[in-house]
Amino acid sequence: MSKKILVVSTSLRSKSNSEALADAFIKGARESGNSVEKITLKDKRIAFCTGCLACQELQKCVIADDAVEIVRKMHDAETIIFATPIYYYEMSGQMKVLLDRSNPLYPSDYAFRDIYLLTTAAEDESYVPEKAISGLKGWINCFSNASFAGSVFAGGVNNMGEIEGHVALSEAYELGKSIF
Repeated sequence: MSKKILVVSTSLRSKSNSEALADAFIKGARESGNSVEKITLKDKRIAFCTGCLACQELQKCVIADDAVEIVRKMHDAETIIFATPIYYYEMSGQMKVLLDRSNPLYPSDYAFRDIYLLTTAAEDESYVPEKAISGLKGWINCFSNASFAGSVFAGGVNNMGEIEGHVALSEAYELGKSIF
């Protein structure tokens, strides 16, 4: 049975390494018969959450920007994959802002169950993505039906295209292929 998968690429760079990782995942997921949609935050307008909590009653954010549609797609997806570059040992700021803006999902009957994280960084040590994973797990902990399902890290990549030939591309592809 195929899954409805949403991939959120959070890099603001064109042809970024984390987007290449996301594309490898997508290729594997589609080959397994899944329905996959990719959203790229590049060129999206996403404002900061103001903490008004109107979304808890409305189940929709009152700020009219691109986050409203992205959060709706997150609500309907069975599986969500976030792809982010690691900046200062943490997820990208734009990913964190999107997670904050997804507050309308909290009281809703969301469909997502499995959440994955794909990360890239100039640094190559295995501990580099730990804080980004921890931050995402903190968000996931607010959703009792969801769980952190796995991650792939590509270290040692900074400039555009440096990920070419990296073992993490095949790991992301295989992870995508394993979802069905």
